[in-house]
Amino acid sequence: MDKRFFKLFALTEAEAIALLDTPLDQLEEGDSRYVAASHLVNYSTEQSINALIRAVQRTDSVLANRIARRKAIESLGRLEATQALPFIRECLNDEDCYTVENAVWAIGEMGTDDGAILADIAQLLERPGQSYRVIIHALAKLNYAPALERVRPFINSEDAPIASAATATVCRWTQDYSAMDRVVALLQSPSVFARRLCIQDLIDAQYLDAIPDIARCPISLVFRLRGIRALAEAGVAANKLTFETVQPHLEQTLRDHPSTLNLVHRYDQALPLATLIHELYETDFGRSYLATQTLLETHPAETPAALFATYEEEAHNDYGAHFHVMKLFGWLKHQPAYDLLIEALNNKAPQFQKSRAAAAIALGELGDTKAIPEINRVLGTPIWDLKYAALMALEKLGDTRGAAQLLEDPDWLVRAKAQSLSAAPIPS
Repeated sequence: MDKRFFKLFALTEAEAIALLDTPLDQLEEGDSRYVAASHLVNYSTEQSINALIRAVQRTDSVLANRIARRKAIESLGRLEATQALPFIRECLNDEDCYTVENAVWAIGEMGTDDGAILADIAQLLERPGQSYRVIIHALAKLNYAPALERVRPFINSEDAPIASAATATVCRWTQDYSAMDRVVALLQSPSVFARRLCIQDLIDAQYLDAIPDIARCPISLVFRLRGIRALAEAGVAANKLTFETVQPHLEQTLRDHPSTLNLVHRYDQALPLATLIHELYETDFGRSYLATQTLLETHPAETPAALFATYEEEAHNDYGAHFHVMKLFGWLKHQPAYDLLIEALNNKAPQFQKSRAAAAIALGELGDTKAIPEINRVLGTPIWDLKYAALMALEKLGDTRGAAQLLEDPDWLVRAKAQSLSAAPIPS
């Protein structure tokens, strides 16, 4: 489990346990049992797990307790604390639908083959007002095929993510994949949530044919990389795919030029530069990619100065916009951005991790060979996509000697890329 984003609270394990155990009427101003439950995900110790279980057993209906209880359930799921299963199972009958949702998700994370628990989850599909997508996803993950006929009606749900999950699950359980094109089509949905969520359904169904479509989907490359990687691993394990067949789609995604995406949004009129820059801050990356493409096509001369200005004002602290700004400097081949790109390449703040790979790609686009030593230095990172992007940048800059240190890398994609570069001519 990737915990880079979890350690955000200045609490020790003992302090978090004590806070979580504190009765609501004894909390001091600023204390949060929710925060304590969040923080304990960092400790897979008996005392932390027991504290989280105690929080689950506190059923006071006040909102502060309900949200702390939900978070405790989630943390137990992330910790895969199977000893908590009996207590989480009891939450399946809770009146609070969000508590039920977290309980279902947590059981899916822990895993179980207990038919009684699985039947309890399946029966939730007949209860009004539940999070049906989460329930279907958990049943699929736990491979509870006896739920097939309960899942099947949801194929026709008006809620696209629910219909997507149901379709993928039924196709997988029946081995009839003729309806999977309905799931693939959601990669072009106007809804960013439908686009993101259907990738999980494609993974669950192990629908390998979707890899090229995922690579062209206009959402954050984090979601695309996750989908491509999961399907690639399934395909390679089944001897249906090779690194060479996956490589073009993987590298297209890491390169992330908007021209390689099937954009779902359109402008009905020309937009001024300031508006396009503002679009880089959109949470729907489909809009950000459209703005990026438009800036490249219609404002190439004015954009660099506007990017520096927006970086100083906001983007330095907005990880979404920061990512797009770094990429744009590369596509514009704007040499004065070199120092900023080097800074981004070495920024280890968790929320800016995808900007590091973006900076590596951008440095490759700048074509300045003085970046080669800087890029070589990040090859020691444990972050696979940063290593891979660095190798792509070194390849673009014409010096792949650094790839030798990754020939035995533990990550199979990085290792395969390094090996593919090992025979490249070494510059004199």
